[in-house]
Amino acid sequence: MRRLSPRSKRSATEGQPPTTDELLRSAIAQKRLVEFVLDGCRRLAEPHDYGVIGGVPRLFFYQVGGESRSGNPAGWRWALLPKISELEILERRFAGPRPAPTGRHVHWDELFATVSPRGFRATT
Repeated sequence: MRRLSPRSKRSATEGQPPTTDELLRSAIAQKRLVEFVLDGCRRLAEPHDYGVIGGVPRLFFYQVGGESRSGNPAGWRWALLPKISELEILERRFAGPRPAPTGRHVHWDELFATVSPRGFRATT
């Protein structure tokens, strides 16, 4: 699977590789798959929502491949940003929103990026 080189993107800090924040905002805006390590498992995912709940930055994603400790690699997952490593944006795109697992959406304290068309306005 082809990856977009992190070095090909410019970070807000000149000459530095992009931050996790910058990569997630970009991947969500472009509806691109991401690959990362979470809890010792390499995951292939569609990033859907990125923001803060309870003072903790989080990613809500749909895992489409890779590894999972639960045995089933496909499905909705949460990630605390400090636990994500080796994040890469892939060239492959995904269609966009999927139905929420419970039919309800989570209340975010602050939502930085989302693929859902629910009157969202990004915060900086």
